[in-house]
Amino acid sequence: MNNKEVLQIALQQSAYDCNCEPQDFMVVENRFFESVDTNQARRYLQLPHICNMVSYGSNIVVTAQKELLSEIRQYIKNVPNIENCFETPGLYPLNDRLKKFGAEICFMAEYFLPDMEDIFRLEYSCNYELTILKPKDFVNLYLPEWENALCAKRKNLDVLAVGAYDKGKLVGLAGCSADCDTMWQIGVDVLPEYRRQRIATVLTNRLAKEILQRGKVPFYCAAWSNIKSVRNAIRSGFRPGWVEMTAKKIEYVQDMIESS
Repeated sequence: MNNKEVLQIALQQSAYDCNCEPQDFMVVENRFFESVDTNQARRYLQLPHICNMVSYGSNIVVTAQKELLSEIRQYIKNVPNIENCFETPGLYPLNDRLKKFGAEICFMAEYFLPDMEDIFRLEYSCNYELTILKPKDFVNLYLPEWENALCAKRKNLDVLAVGAYDKGKLVGLAGCSADCDTMWQIGVDVLPEYRRQRIATVLTNRLAKEILQRGKVPFYCAAWSNIKSVRNAIRSGFRPGWVEMTAKKIEYVQDMIESS
């Protein structure tokens, strides 16, 4: 598998998620599609979307409720550049439009894809033993300290992990979930007292290789403000692939704020 093939697989998955075609992300013109539910989308997505905006850098693809499409189209028409649609102050008028439909901007994230040369060129090591873990091995690891590596709400999707052990003690864990048929998402955690030793990078890179050897494409997601996570992605051999911004119902957003 090479970088072009990796990108094509990601584009196809985004097309499933957005009810469009892969080439829609590569044209200059922005594209708009009604959001629909489909069993080909990433399994954790709650479809249909109220509004979801995706960019691979060439344009913006919007998938939204039918009654919102004209509002979003008008918003994007008045914003000069792609990046302005994903940052303040440009987001304020978008949020005002969404509120008329009982929604607000909720999630904003950057997604990373493996650079196939770097992933296999990088040879990191750490002072701890690495162990490949299958679902039966991490059934008892759904604990707060590993909540980024494993997802208790979607245990059925967690398929593979790599653990770092210090004399039998688990000190770092990278896990991946089979979020769709072709792509597995990586998450990683390291105990606070073991950080700044590049354990996360070693685990992420090793797990990415294991995923690729199984014929799947690893991908990595981070909030733009999570500098530590973004640095880990890049050190591990990943590069920026696409960005997404998702709106949710106002009640959903408020519940998140209150429970944080």
